[in-house]
Amino acid sequence: MLKYTEDHEWLCPEGDEIVVGITRHASEQLGDVVFIELPEEGREVEAGEEIVVIESVKAASDIVAPVAGVVTAVNTALADAPGDVNGDPMAAWFFRLKPADVGALDGFMDESAYQALVG
Repeated sequence: MLKYTEDHEWLCPEGDEIVVGITRHASEQLGDVVFIELPEEGREVEAGEEIVVIESVKAASDIVAPVAGVVTAVNTALADAPGDVNGDPMAAWFFRLKPADVGALDGFMDESAYQALVG
């Protein structure tokens, strides 16, 4: 079941990992994405740490790690095709994270709470 952050990230648990991307709302606010800088696999991160840089025709933005953990994979295809985030933000994931705390997703919003946030 997907979870959402107030920073407009979606979090999808898969086994003992979390797949992280941005929501359609976030991609629409950014406009056409032209560059994405992804973290390195194996990087240890703390919750709230800046981990991805996204540049669009409108602005530059940072994605923060939703929870503490280790980056286990990155979507390298986004380096060559950053605009995929605008086409299908749910398919254009940024990274996979193995959380330090297995209950890490418990405090995040479900779909209905996120929809209420964005209106």
